[in-house]
Amino acid sequence: MKNFLITGGAGFVGSHLATKLIKKGNKITILDDLNTGKESNLEKIKDKINFIRGDIRDLDLLREISKDKDGIFHEAARASVQESFEKPDEYHNVNVKGTENVFTAAKEVGIKVVYASSSSVYGNPIELPIKEESAKNPINPYAQTKLDKEKLAIKFSKEGLKVIGLRYLNIFGEGQSKEYAGVIKLFLERIQQKLPPKINGDGLQARDFVYVGDVVTANILSMESDVNHTFFNVGTGTKISILDIAKIMIKYSGLDLEPIFGPPLKGDVNITLADISHIQNKLNWKPTVFLEEWLKQKIGTFNIN
Repeated sequence: MKNFLITGGAGFVGSHLATKLIKKGNKITILDDLNTGKESNLEKIKDKINFIRGDIRDLDLLREISKDKDGIFHEAARASVQESFEKPDEYHNVNVKGTENVFTAAKEVGIKVVYASSSSVYGNPIELPIKEESAKNPINPYAQTKLDKEKLAIKFSKEGLKVIGLRYLNIFGEGQSKEYAGVIKLFLERIQQKLPPKINGDGLQARDFVYVGDVVTANILSMESDVNHTFFNVGTGTKISILDIAKIMIKYSGLDLEPIFGPPLKGDVNITLADISHIQNKLNWKPTVFLEEWLKQKIGTFNIN
């Protein structure tokens, strides 16, 4: 049994990670300010975890709760691209300065950090599929904070911290929030209400969607590995357009609907598609759940006919 700290553990990815680690027999402390995380996400494991409502901007708190830990999974962040345009200073303070605190606390006690980066660091990619060494060109304040965090990870790794950054692609799965692969959640909600999916832009923007359970596995394998420092793309190496997702959902719902279109979102990238050979080679990780099959099963549980 090991003892881990999960920052942002009441959020979408963090709560799935906590549940998996508990099932594996580990001891878990969760730090979350509940800005977007929800205690209800932890309902099934609430008696098996130590939950602390707190902020990663509080370095003294992080130092205190990191002392007896075997590692930190750092998921805490502000994660809305659109909100980052409105609150760039808050996003920098939480995402960058907060991460510096996490790295500082971990370095002082000599434990490993596996943390959430993002494919948004690439911006609109020049080459596809995107490799870890591809050019970085963030196009919104949220993405810039993710790149700034990576620069911190490189700096701290040179000072002896074991730190792995996972560049998540677009995550989907049970209990997802509007920040993570929000289009899936919003489309499903409209289909359940017998309403047509509403697409921002022309729908031709394409995404590499990765299942939350596979993301959790990538986190755990990273922590357990003997890799001290790197960045991994966490995707599937496949892509699908937003318009095709809408059509697939309509098909499986059996409803007579057509997608409707609205204005494009500011700071939205055109395409994401990951090269995942690095994580496959180093961790023997591979995706196991793919979006279309998951949607078919999910919509099949709806009582909409």
